[in-house]
Amino acid sequence: MNYGKIYYCDVANGTGCRTALFVSGCTHHCRECFNPETWDFDYGKPFTKETEDDIIESLRPDYIEGLSILGGEPMELSNQKVIRPFLERVKNEVSHASVWIYSGYTFEELTDTENKRCHGADTAAILSLTDVLVDGEFVTEKKDLMLPFRGSSNQRIIDVKKTLQNNGGIVLCPDL
Repeated sequence: MNYGKIYYCDVANGTGCRTALFVSGCTHHCRECFNPETWDFDYGKPFTKETEDDIIESLRPDYIEGLSILGGEPMELSNQKVIRPFLERVKNEVSHASVWIYSGYTFEELTDTENKRCHGADTAAILSLTDVLVDGEFVTEKKDLMLPFRGSSNQRIIDVKKTLQNNGGIVLCPDL
């Protein structure tokens, strides 16, 4: 997996001060995407052990609330193979860090075991390690700059832990 950018002390992509990782590779190709260069799976730099180490260290201070993973598309199957062990490490080494994932896939698509475009061997584990999922493709006609943490009104901010406990009934994060 490659990545395009890492922002340390980011406040735009989730609550609190966070580290934001923008992975490369996306097959959605949303019209007016804010990050189209990351559609290319080869864009940017390789995501190495040293990159992981740097991100883990950035998450250690108490004032850092967590990690946000954006793209590109973190939930492309090839990216999931790298993201799963990385998130396992994050949760093991920095237990206070919350995890937000931004995906053009909906929660329903990600949990549909028949959807081979985005549901694979790592999907359920990644979701179990995720606190918040901002789901849905960016839709230009539904663009709303006043929405917190998302670009269009079709996108949802989902409390993944509560949703998984609710047998698939979506639980949105309150006040977001």
